[in-house]
Amino acid sequence: MSTATVTSSPEVVTATPASTAPVKLTPSAIAKVKEIMATQDPVPAGLRIGVVGGGCSGFQYSMSFENQSGMMDKVYKFDDLKVFVDATSAAYLSDCQVDYVETLESSGFKFENNTAVKSTCGCGSSFSA
Repeated sequence: MSTATVTSSPEVVTATPASTAPVKLTPSAIAKVKEIMATQDPVPAGLRIGVVGGGCSGFQYSMSFENQSGMMDKVYKFDDLKVFVDATSAAYLSDCQVDYVETLESSGFKFENNTAVKSTCGCGSSFSA
């Protein structure tokens, strides 16, 4: 008698402009993440975007490379880029857009979240919900 082991894998959702992905990435953000990922050894499986406690307003956004998704993650695909989002962060990332911006003064990833945010701090890196 044989038994089968069933393992749960994260749901993979291909993100499109009309999709239900909690977070949207602009083409410039996708390109920059792919560029940075290509310099890593080994190349990560994807990008984790989340919300963590901290910062001067209570919450802050986080981005990190991951070698695999977590059991409770949803995996969204933007072109060939996999983005991992945990269930708790998804609630705070609702209708959030991540862009990569380069100016003469600075460059970096910019989060624009108009629906889940009540207030932001002066530096723009943390928020309260």
